[in-house]
Order: sequence, then structure tokens, then C-alpha cells
Amino acid sequence: MKGTNLGELEELVLLVVANLYTDAYGLAIRNEIIERCNRSVSLGTVHSTLHRLEDKGYVESKYDGSKANSRGGRPKLLFSVTSSGESALKLNREMRNQLWDTIPKLAFGQK
Repeated sequence: MKGTNLGELEELVLLVVANLYTDAYGLAIRNEIIERCNRSVSLGTVHSTLHRLEDKGYVESKYDGSKANSRGGRPKLLFSVTSSGESALKLNREMRNQLWDTIPKLAFGQK
């Protein structure tokens, strides 16, 4: 397994895969990031990120088995979060929460 740290985009993609659950494929992931995060991202970038996450063991992929006419008879490659991916998300969340909790109140102009 490659490095285990999650970059910002990797974390976003992993969160979106978890949210889409059984319908997490490249275009749906891209559309969700654009809609929910107001962030422009190309389909190629999403696929590169998914493959990095797969190399790290955080997602796994499988073809859905159907042959959709709208896709020229090609099945969708669906992604799902692995238990390692779930652990990585929890660790990132804990780390971010700890950092947020240690910001002095004066840093935001509160007294």
C-alpha cells in the first residue's frame, strides 16, 4: 500500500463515494463534487484520484454488470469505500476536529 495520508481532493472523493454508496461511479462523483462543494473538477482528475485511493486500499471497484444503452453497452465501474478507507476518513475527521478545538478564541476575534 502506498502512502496513507489523504490529500484534500482524495478526502472529498472518498466522502462522496461514501455518500453515493451504491451509485458511486466517475461521472456521478464528479457531479456531486461540483454541486455540493462548488468546486470545478474534471472527470480525468476524479478517475486519477479514484485510482490513487484504490492503490492505497481505501476504495475498491467493480463493474455493475448491466449494459446500459446510454453508455454504448459499457457497464459502469462502481466504487465503494473499504474498511481501511473508512478508518482513514475517521482519522482525518478526528485530526481536523482536534485542530479546530485547539484554535484560541482570539484567533477569530472572539473574547
